[in-house]
Amino acid sequence: MAHPKALLFDVFGTVVDWRTSVAREIERIGAAKGFTVDGHAFAMAWRKRYQPAMAGIRENNRGFVPLDILHMENLLEVLAEFGIDGLSEAEINDLNIVWHRLDTWNDSVGGVNRLKSRHIVATCSNGNIALMVNLARRTGLNWDMVLGGEVAQAYKPEREAYLRSAAFLGLAPEECCMVAAHNEDLTAARSFGLQTAYVERRNEFVAAGGAPRPASQEWEWVASDFLDLATKMGC
Repeated sequence: MAHPKALLFDVFGTVVDWRTSVAREIERIGAAKGFTVDGHAFAMAWRKRYQPAMAGIRENNRGFVPLDILHMENLLEVLAEFGIDGLSEAEINDLNIVWHRLDTWNDSVGGVNRLKSRHIVATCSNGNIALMVNLARRTGLNWDMVLGGEVAQAYKPEREAYLRSAAFLGLAPEECCMVAAHNEDLTAARSFGLQTAYVERRNEFVAAGGAPRPASQEWEWVASDFLDLATKMGC
């Protein structure tokens, strides 16, 4: 394949450390409100509902709604599961948008900037537009474009999420490369004609006691982080 013109980035787990950020936030709230909670368990329980919440939309049982809404529905379930009550509506709303305030991995901003020197860089995330914009402004991520679920009106791994993202850039699928830390995301992208780049993010799950998730196929690029990927892509 020719060198890609655009890099489409998965965000949660690939660019940002959602688990640590969410865990820190709920533990901070617990300390202020007088309850104890295992922040990492809370974060994992919330994230566990992520794919099932989108399944109804993918299977045409529900019209498309932005991820912020799905996150809120899931959050209410997780608060009940952990027996957390006494939060005001405003406090719950603010907790829900913790996803707009996630921290990046240490190499993310510098790596994206290097990769941008040779490629269009855009999100291809299930996160909604407001979430992606707020994350970028908070962290200094310098995207050329915010694409993905809300723009495509389809959640990954549906084909439209990938192909419409490429089309919005005026590019063919093979001119784009999906960048992700998740093999299933890359498997879908490859099946729809995109090039693929796997970036290992061991701490997404290993730091919480999970198993490492190495590259499962011979992707076009495999890198330890974004700086390593930039080097391998000649940036």
